[in-house]
Amino acid sequence: MKEKKKHKRYGLLGKDIGYSFSRGYFTEKFEELNIKNSEYLNFDIPTIENFEVLIEANKPQLQGMNVTIPYKEAVIPYLDIIDKTARKIGAVNTIKFTKRGLLKGYNTDVFGFENSLKPLLKEHHTHALILGTGGASKAISFSLKQLGIKYKFVSRTPKRKKEIAYNDLTEHVLTKYTVIINSSPVGTFPAVDLKPQIPYQFITDKHLLYDLIYNPALTGFLKEGKEKGAQIKNGSQMLALQADESWRIWNH
Repeated sequence: MKEKKKHKRYGLLGKDIGYSFSRGYFTEKFEELNIKNSEYLNFDIPTIENFEVLIEANKPQLQGMNVTIPYKEAVIPYLDIIDKTARKIGAVNTIKFTKRGLLKGYNTDVFGFENSLKPLLKEHHTHALILGTGGASKAISFSLKQLGIKYKFVSRTPKRKKEIAYNDLTEHVLTKYTVIINSSPVGTFPAVDLKPQIPYQFITDKHLLYDLIYNPALTGFLKEGKEKGAQIKNGSQMLALQADESWRIWNH
């Protein structure tokens, strides 16, 4: 029994996450750091209602979790404490199991996105379009605000003040909004032929196209940008940075 208590378990909470980067990343990290008593699993659940059962089944080994689509917002009511930044954003992608057995939610997407985007920014990058309005888009908008970049969300069904429709993306709009971030899952493996429906003919070498997707490395969205001479970036560095920040939180 003693050996079992020493064992530490981490994992990724999500749905249909067989493709995920996190398990391989952390397994490799454990090997590099010569950590023998830890494992990282995929916690693939069909609905957030399964979350409490999952937690009970993995106690007391569970130390921390990453959270991905579609549960970054849905998991919040199940947590005991929400970090100040995550509360402002309204989305959680990291959960720490405290020594008192409480579940505390954080958002490390902000750290990952901000630190991977900053080196690419130029003086004319003052306005950004965020494609998609899911949990990931909330961390992106928070980061852009921190960086002093004005933004609008692009949605298939715009409802709020800062949301516009894909049909509203005219040449005039794209001339002004030179940073375009895809926070939607459109184009993720295996559906690599799909891409967000924006007017790519208006993309120029003044644009910066950033895709949160990392598989494939060159999405249809980024490929179009590259062909027009735009600066492009996929989500792999953001993912690594946010994962390392999660690890720091779990071990702090």
